[in-house]
Amino acid sequence: MASDIKINQISLYGYSSLLSLGREYPEGEHEFRSPFERDRDRVVHSTAFRRLAKKTQVFPSPTNDHHRTRLTHTIEVAQISRVVARNLGLEEDLTEAIALAHDLGHPPFGHAGEEELANCMDDCGGFEHNTHALRIVTRLEYRYPAFMGLNLTWEVREAFAHHSKKIDSEVLHYRSKGGPFLEAQVADAVDSLAYDAHDVEDAITAGLVSLDELLEVPLVQEMVSEIRKLGPMSNPRALVPTLIRNLINRQAGDLIIQTRRNIAKNRVESLADVRAMKTALVANSPELLEKIKQLEIFLKSRVYHHHRVQRMAIRGRRVLRQLFDEFCRFPRLLPGRYQLRVEETGIKRTVCDYLAGMTDQFAIREYRKLFSPDEPV
Repeated sequence: MASDIKINQISLYGYSSLLSLGREYPEGEHEFRSPFERDRDRVVHSTAFRRLAKKTQVFPSPTNDHHRTRLTHTIEVAQISRVVARNLGLEEDLTEAIALAHDLGHPPFGHAGEEELANCMDDCGGFEHNTHALRIVTRLEYRYPAFMGLNLTWEVREAFAHHSKKIDSEVLHYRSKGGPFLEAQVADAVDSLAYDAHDVEDAITAGLVSLDELLEVPLVQEMVSEIRKLGPMSNPRALVPTLIRNLINRQAGDLIIQTRRNIAKNRVESLADVRAMKTALVANSPELLEKIKQLEIFLKSRVYHHHRVQRMAIRGRRVLRQLFDEFCRFPRLLPGRYQLRVEETGIKRTVCDYLAGMTDQFAIREYRKLFSPDEPV
């Protein structure tokens, strides 16, 4: 079988599917696909994955058809993660499954939406997109007759817990096997790598910053200088896409090389060695990390805090807050299947689940239906 060949190519510190701790609900092996391949496919076919197409990355999806959404960002993270995993001798299907699933729990309106739902749920267990993703894949998806959720392997579920900043009993349960394995570390590192580079491109195309302004950042200046040394471009409009491509290539290449150094320096020879590490092995070099930090400072001050982005964020927060309050006051406004869950889950968590699953446009439509007297209900 093809999956046997992949297993033989995995390094001793990679996570072979033969070592998998399995699924919550036992299932027989598939004839043609490994457990991690099945995880990847289940994520791609899930409702939550499709909804990412109309959820904000930085800019709401109606802003410009060219800007990234949660879905396009997720696909890019999966593609880069697979390349990194292959070059480190890791389990590619596991890495890809984690990368494809990593943003399933994000609510509408980006990080502003997550912060607002966290405020709404402050006295009722809070909200954090990684722990919510665990709810999605273990409780909320309903695609199989024998169980709720997607019944993913322990390893994909564990990756959510290691990425989470909210520590609760469920997260601690999944962290009980030790530190994060390398495939989870790769998806986490590439997530940051991808959005730093792509937010640069989206900010330029949105007109929030110019390329000349970005040249204040040493890493961008270095990349543009290398491009221009190659000579005149027959298509000048390709300068920005070339810059983004080179930024990703530089960071991904450095990530692979530095991670190999870290593995060798720490004499990592097995999965147990990886689990015992107190710090991440998958990381960029200190020299490049300093340059990336300067880029992130620029993005925070000049893009994420730009008045246009802030206006969109505040508007999204207002929509979620008012929907949350209204549904909590009047549970009968909820769709029938959510009303049925109120007694078991509680009104606030039920409403939070409903809102977190919405796309940007659906949340706005629900808002209009509830608060605009002229909108059909």
